[in-house]
Amino acid sequence: MKRIKIIAVCGFGVGTSLILKMNIESAFKAKGYNVDVDYMDVTTAKGANCDIMFTSAELFNQLKDEKIPVVVVDNFMDKNEILDKGLKALGL
Repeated sequence: MKRIKIIAVCGFGVGTSLILKMNIESAFKAKGYNVDVDYMDVTTAKGANCDIMFTSAELFNQLKDEKIPVVVVDNFMDKNEILDKGLKALGL
């Protein structure tokens, strides 16, 4: 399976997106997916080269025009939510 490039996005790219990054990695790797996860602020994320982005509902409108799936996560600590929404968005 090809490596999935994922970006976790928050407002400033330091705290919340790092937590989300760690939970994305944990959730996907626990199910055997080969992922490369990065985290960044919303401005830097626009136009970034990746397969999928994860963010909050508050930031979704700033990313909704991206050409890749943008997943809204309600609870950044819920690995099941992250995995379920991510796999659905990727069609896996």
